[in-house]
Amino acid sequence: MGLFIRKPFEALQAEANASGKKTLKRVLGPWSLVALGVGVIIGAGLFSITGTVAAGYTGPAITLSFAIAALGCCFAGLCYAEFASMIPVAGSAYTYSYATMGELIAWIIGWDLVLEYTVAATTVSISWSRYLVVFLEGLDIHLPQALTACPWDGGVVNIPAFLIVVLMSLFLIRGTEGSSIFNGFIVFLKVSVILIFVILGWKYINTDNYTPYIPANTGILGEYGFSGILRGAAIVFFAFLGFDAVSTAAQETKNPKRNMPIGILVSLLVCTVLYMVFAHVMTGVAHYTAFSGQQGIAPVAIAIEHMGQADAAGIIQPDYPWLNRAIVLSILFGYCSVIMVTLLGQSRVFLSMSHDGLLPPFFSHINEKFRTPARSNLLFMVLVGLLAAFVPARLAGEMTNIGTLMAFTLVCAAVLVVRRTMPDVPRSFKTPLVPLIPILGILTCLCMMLFLPADTWIRLVLWMLIGLDIYVGYGMKHSKLEHGGDTRHGQVTLNMIGLILAVLCVITGLWHQQTVGWGESKVLLIISFVFAFTHCAYYMWRIWRR
Repeated sequence: MGLFIRKPFEALQAEANASGKKTLKRVLGPWSLVALGVGVIIGAGLFSITGTVAAGYTGPAITLSFAIAALGCCFAGLCYAEFASMIPVAGSAYTYSYATMGELIAWIIGWDLVLEYTVAATTVSISWSRYLVVFLEGLDIHLPQALTACPWDGGVVNIPAFLIVVLMSLFLIRGTEGSSIFNGFIVFLKVSVILIFVILGWKYINTDNYTPYIPANTGILGEYGFSGILRGAAIVFFAFLGFDAVSTAAQETKNPKRNMPIGILVSLLVCTVLYMVFAHVMTGVAHYTAFSGQQGIAPVAIAIEHMGQADAAGIIQPDYPWLNRAIVLSILFGYCSVIMVTLLGQSRVFLSMSHDGLLPPFFSHINEKFRTPARSNLLFMVLVGLLAAFVPARLAGEMTNIGTLMAFTLVCAAVLVVRRTMPDVPRSFKTPLVPLIPILGILTCLCMMLFLPADTWIRLVLWMLIGLDIYVGYGMKHSKLEHGGDTRHGQVTLNMIGLILAVLCVITGLWHQQTVGWGESKVLLIISFVFAFTHCAYYMWRIWRR
C-alpha cells in the first residue's frame, strides 16, 4: 500500500480497548463531553462579532445567520459522530483519515490540526491578557503595558498570556478528570451569564427594533437582504468551531461509542440555542444600527446601556450597570476553557501520530501517575506560552480556521469512503441521508474556505511544506504499519504534492501582495518565494534521483 496504507480497523479497536498504567484514563461521561464541547465553542466571539454582523450585514436576521451556520456545522458534526462511534480513539480527524484515506492524507490532516490548535490557543491567550487588563482597570488596578504586551504591540513581554497557558497546561498534566471538573465549572459560569443577560434583557425588548426583520439589500452583495444573511452566516460560522476537539478525548471517555456522538451533537445543539436567543435579545433591546462603528466590537455593552428607563431628558439610565463587568469576567473564564480544550486536542493529536510512529516516541509517553501525555503537554506549554508572550496579536489572529475547515471537508469525504469500504463495521451512530449530508458538509466547508484571506492560505501552505519535510525525514521511515523510506510505494505522488505546494507558495504570495498593495511590506512574499524555490529544487531532485 505504500504511503497510502490504511490503518486496519482491528488495530484501531485494539488501541481503543487498551488499558493499564501507560494508557489514558477513562473518566469522561456524556455530560463531561458536552461541557468540553460547550467550553471550547463558546468564547468571546459571541460577545464581539454579533454586533458587527448585525450592523453591517443582517440586521435582526442575524438569528437566521446563526441557524444557517449551525446547519453547516451540523453536517460535519454528524459525520464526526459516526466516526467517533465507529473508531473511538484519540486523534480526531487524523485517525479517521488514517483508517479511510491512508497514511499520507492522515499526516496532512494531523499536521493541519496541530497548527490550528496552536494558533487558537495562542490567539485566545493574548486576548485573555487584554480582557484581564480591562477587568483590573475597572477595579482601579493598572498593569504596566511593558508586561502585558509583546514588543510589536508596544510592550516587552506578555506575562499574563504566558501564565494562563502555563496554568491551563498544568491542569491538563494533573489529569483529565480534574480538568473536566474545572471546565464544567467554567462552562456553568459563562452559560449562567448568557442566561442572565437573556432573562434580564427580555423585558426590555422593543418589537419595533425587529422591523424590518430582514433589511432591504443596499444594492451591494452581502449588505443586508438574503445575501447579507449568507455573508453573516459565513462570519458567525467561526463562532461554532471547536466541537471537533471533543473527538480527541475518545480514549478518555467511558463507553465512547455511545457517549462521543452525544458529546458532539448535544454541545452543538446547546450552543446553537444559546447563540440564537442571545442574538434575538441583543437586537431587540437595541436597534441594529446602534452596533455600527467601533462600538460594535462590544455589542453587549451597548445592549446593556439600553436596558433601562429614559429620564426626563430622554436619556436611558441602565438598570444593570454591573452586568458589563460580569460579561468581562465571563469572557475571562470562557477563554480559560477554550485554551484548555485546544491544548488538550493538540496533545492528543500528537499522541496518536506518535503511537503510529510518524512522530518520535516522546509524544506518546504517558505519565504513569497522572495517566496523561505530560511530556507532550509540557512541550506545548512552552511553545504556546512563548508564542503568546512574544507574538503580536495581529499576527496570531490572522491565522484563522482554514485547517479545521479542511479537516471537516475530509471527514465528510471519509464517510462516503467508509460506507463503501467498511459497510459491515459496527457503529452505534450512523450519519443520516448519506451521501446528501456529507456532500452538503463538503460544499459548505469549501465555501467557507474561499472567504478566507490570502495571508491565511500562505501560512497554511508554508506549514504544510514544513510538515511534508518532517514526514519525508522521519514519519515515512518510522511508520509502524510499513517501515522504510524511499523504498515505499507512492513516492511519485508525494513528490508531486511537494511541487504543487511549492507552486502554491508563489501563487498565494503574489495574491496576498496584490490584495494589500505592492507598496506594503513584502516579508510574506519573500518568505513564500524562498520556500517555493528551495522545495521545488528539492522535490525535483527527488524525482530526478528516481
